[in-house]
Amino acid sequence: MEIRTANKSTMSPSVAIVILNWNGKKWLEKFLPSVVKSVYPNLQIVVGDNCSNDNSVDFVQTNYPQIKIIKNQQNLGFAGGYNSILKNVDADYYILLNSDVEVTENWIQPLIDLMESDEKIAVAQPKIKSQIEKNKFEYAGAAGGYLDTFGFPFCKGRIFHTVENDTHQYNQIDEIFWASGAGFFIKSKYWHLVDGLDKDLFAHMEEIDLCWRLKNLGFKIMYCPDAEIYHVGGGTLNTENAFKTYLNFRNNLIIMQKNLAKNEAYLKIFIRMWLDLLAWFMFIAKGKFKFAWAINKAHTYFVLNLFETAKKRKATQIDFKKHTGIYNSSIVWAYFVKKMHYFNKLSIAKR
Repeated sequence: MEIRTANKSTMSPSVAIVILNWNGKKWLEKFLPSVVKSVYPNLQIVVGDNCSNDNSVDFVQTNYPQIKIIKNQQNLGFAGGYNSILKNVDADYYILLNSDVEVTENWIQPLIDLMESDEKIAVAQPKIKSQIEKNKFEYAGAAGGYLDTFGFPFCKGRIFHTVENDTHQYNQIDEIFWASGAGFFIKSKYWHLVDGLDKDLFAHMEEIDLCWRLKNLGFKIMYCPDAEIYHVGGGTLNTENAFKTYLNFRNNLIIMQKNLAKNEAYLKIFIRMWLDLLAWFMFIAKGKFKFAWAINKAHTYFVLNLFETAKKRKATQIDFKKHTGIYNSSIVWAYFVKKMHYFNKLSIAKR
């Protein structure tokens, strides 16, 4: 099958769609047909394989010989896997695309046009909607990512378990805090500038960490509503997996220590760990003991590795309240106490 291209100048920036695969044959079978129909004049598609054993590589080689395959010799996780693969990909822009994503034909050009308009834009994401219910936003990304004052991530269009219908209420280009790894556009020179993802995070929140590091250097992260993709979500590690809970709680603390300015890092982390304790009690009350234990493990790892994580702090941090894309209060308090379940009810500071 040919990769179709638009009738545009060959001077367009080069773009590589890079799909990291681990035993994802069923997703590649279902969604690669949409990916190869992507319209863009200077495009390559790469499948990076994290040592799969489900014949997914054979499937791609047989059915899509035009797609480049790069193999890792072991499962390096999302972060380490992409770091390894992208060392061997030459393009002006990388698009990190989950294997369980359906794309539309013209989803690339609007984001490239936006990113080309401003040298300071390092990362962007499209509108991410549910592949199961296409009128709804998708949990992992929606209309762009934000952080509250204690480092809790949430999205425009999704706060905790409230996922909004897309009624075009978030159809404005906007500067956000983080872009979803499900459909993550980044200028390759900035990927290499900050050495890509933190492989020690393995999976979950590594894209938030990458965006935060770039923001601390003065770069912008953007949301572009003029392109849509549809994400299944939980395709590799579902939400009822205690390992995912462990990674989320652990990695959230790690990225706070790495990226918050020194004058605020440890106070915010201290408060955040007490807020995590509320989640621990909630899991206990619901009889979800393995999830409560996952929080214990996450906190233990964080404390035991405080000094190792401290070595990753860069010389440049920006005071958190000066960033674009933050909620200067507690999203936990807003959602569970004040019953503010929708993004447009929040007061998000503009810069």
